[in-house]
Amino acid sequence: MSIIKEKVKQAKQILKEFDVDCWITFVRESQLNGDPILPFLAPADVTWHSAFIVTKDGQTKAIVGLYDQKTIEETGAYDEVIGFVEGFREPLKNYLQQLNPQKIALNYSVDSEICDGITHGMFLTLFHLLKELGMEQRIISAEQIVSALRQRKTKTEINHIKKAIEITETIFERVTHFIKPGKTEKLVAQFMKDQAKTFGVELAWEPLVCPAVFTGPETAGAHYAPIDRKIEPGHVLNMDFGVRYEGYCSDMQRTFYILEPGQQEAPAEVKKGFATIVQAIEESARAMRPGVLGKEIDAIARSIVVEAGYDEFPHGLGHQVGRFSHDGTALLGPPWEKYAKKPFYPLEEGMVFTIEPRLTVEGRGVVTIEEMVIVTKNGAQFLSHPQKELILISANER
Repeated sequence: MSIIKEKVKQAKQILKEFDVDCWITFVRESQLNGDPILPFLAPADVTWHSAFIVTKDGQTKAIVGLYDQKTIEETGAYDEVIGFVEGFREPLKNYLQQLNPQKIALNYSVDSEICDGITHGMFLTLFHLLKELGMEQRIISAEQIVSALRQRKTKTEINHIKKAIEITETIFERVTHFIKPGKTEKLVAQFMKDQAKTFGVELAWEPLVCPAVFTGPETAGAHYAPIDRKIEPGHVLNMDFGVRYEGYCSDMQRTFYILEPGQQEAPAEVKKGFATIVQAIEESARAMRPGVLGKEIDAIARSIVVEAGYDEFPHGLGHQVGRFSHDGTALLGPPWEKYAKKPFYPLEEGMVFTIEPRLTVEGRGVVTIEEMVIVTKNGAQFLSHPQKELILISANER
């Protein structure tokens, strides 16, 4: 079964669960203004006004431009696909009159960007059509539906994510033998990009900052492009990297230490920082299970880092991963304004999260690890193989 068939089938159950009569995803020229949920409903971009409709009684219908009709039909996900020539209004009005839904969910959200796919113009277009039918007061946000559909991963989705992680871990292993004192962040990043090409996979996010490579003290630390800064003995080096396999992403970080001449191991302050990060990941993962709020998991890791004497990390502990490296609504994060209601969502079985605390070791650099886990009914299960030891790079290998 294709992922689209899997997700449309899943959507029927979700509408029934939330007692929503009808969910409409309404788009046009989706290559320019695509709804983030569209890849779950269609295998390619659509051109003209298109409505993808799922009902809680299990009906599925797509109303699309004539030239898009065959592509949508071939998914096998819809009971009927109507291809119009002159306009979408009459077939959509006729179907809604027949359906007479009391709750009509549209893809807008104040709190979750992943659920806020309908543009303002398309919302107004649909609002006025519904007003003609006397249904404009029946509009509700589809946030619950879209969140659940993205967050509850199917078996196929999980397998794609696992493969993306496997490739990412292999590239991290290979770059370990490439990193040498004197090489630059840019050279390391290019090596990893070249490795992704050998696997025939895309990068998980924009190439300018995938991978992100940071060596030594006084770096940007995150979300910044590699520069010509050279790797030097005594540096902590960290990398943030992921790939996209069959449309699904990995997102992981690893930390290295560049040994100084005569050193056989990292200095005590670096080992302490690394051990603190490992502990924060292990204890927060141990507490993850369905029903626990994201903010509660974040608080566990945050307190471990702070109690060890470090500043608290200025971001959430972890985000969901799926078709994007940052995906889903629920977040492992603190109750800060920028995160809105996301940290207050309970964890659910099937959610895939990163866990990525960080801290700074003065004079050395940023220590961070990013692992990936899936929430199961019995707790969190690691999808990545957790980094438990610093990766040591010899200063003598140039």
